[in-house]
Amino acid sequence: MTPRLLLRAPLVVAAVGAVAIALTVLPQQATSSPGAPTDQVGTWGTAVDTTTLELTDRTVRNVVHTSVGGTNLRVSLSNAFGSGAATFDSVWAGTAGTGATVVAGTNRRVTFSGSTSVTVPPGAEVLSDPLPGEVPARSTLAVSVHAVGDPGTVTGHRLAHQRSWVSAPGDHAQDESSTAYATATTSWAWVEALVVETPEQVDTVVTFGDSITDGDRSTTGANRRWPDVLAQRLLRQPAPKHLGVMNAGISGNRVLTDGSGQSAQARFDRDVLAQPDVSTVVLMEGVNDLRWDLATTPADLIGPYRQLVARAHARGVCVVGGTIPPWEGGSRWAPAKDDVREAVNAWIRGSGELDAVVDFDAAIRDPQRPARMLPAYDSGDHLHPGDAGYAAMAAAVDLDELECHRASAP
Repeated sequence: MTPRLLLRAPLVVAAVGAVAIALTVLPQQATSSPGAPTDQVGTWGTAVDTTTLELTDRTVRNVVHTSVGGTNLRVSLSNAFGSGAATFDSVWAGTAGTGATVVAGTNRRVTFSGSTSVTVPPGAEVLSDPLPGEVPARSTLAVSVHAVGDPGTVTGHRLAHQRSWVSAPGDHAQDESSTAYATATTSWAWVEALVVETPEQVDTVVTFGDSITDGDRSTTGANRRWPDVLAQRLLRQPAPKHLGVMNAGISGNRVLTDGSGQSAQARFDRDVLAQPDVSTVVLMEGVNDLRWDLATTPADLIGPYRQLVARAHARGVCVVGGTIPPWEGGSRWAPAKDDVREAVNAWIRGSGELDAVVDFDAAIRDPQRPARMLPAYDSGDHLHPGDAGYAAMAAAVDLDELECHRASAP
């Protein structure tokens, strides 16, 4: 019997001695039939940066939520911002249970080129061997990683809006209990992407942006960022129209300069173009450049947007441009900045240089006062939507326009 990584619920677990039998009643619509051509796609992903985590001889249990279903799970670990080489000697993946637990019988060891240990140089990343079996759509998984000794600066994602766990000293990656995991964290460490095999017509969509794409002010642990809701919408379609969704938002990120993460221009290749089987990127970024007076004319953002579009098109990747939402009443808002935002949005809507447009501005603005967000969608800081606002953003995406295909430049 092939072991499986199973969705968090509904499932039934029955233990017989040391053997756990796990059953799921969920249909596996997105998996391929035997012998059918398959592709590797991203079912989950995040944009990495430096973190403040201190993980000397610790295990971190990263809790993540997938999008599309598939088989043969692979784990990508990143040391892109490490201060030195990091050796991972124990990596396990299983179905997340309550708190820091892993559902009994689902935790399985991950290997790299057949070895249980891998050393990743600074600036590099590594992709694991496949774990045979099915991963249903919208699985909540626990990816537990132990680093040998002091790994130095930990690469990861600082504001995950998801509760993960750090253990007491030692290798506790194999543990399915939560006993060793007393410390909660809202950062992810080292895990950068999860990849599954799907029917070849299924591609990857990357959502690329700042805190609004990252899901700031959404409910922690509820997976209500707008890319999560978009993934749910995609899964309601017939199986051939399923797409993997990877979230490459970084809170505080900017187009023009480094700051919270590398600039959008600097990280675009790693976070978008290098992702598995990516066909489309949804690009929505620029509000932080406006807020911090880095972009004071429309051309300041339009020029870099054109560069990102050209780089994507050269690799055969389509670009869906997202308009910048309003933020009157929020931090560092001013009428002159809103004028620039409106002009940039007019270019996004009307230039014809993008493959498609999603009008996030129109989706969540107040019709009676278009420079501000509709109060029902406002998280309270007038800059970030709440859960209802993120749902409205996801609803504004034309799903057919995500199935865009371009030929790579010769």
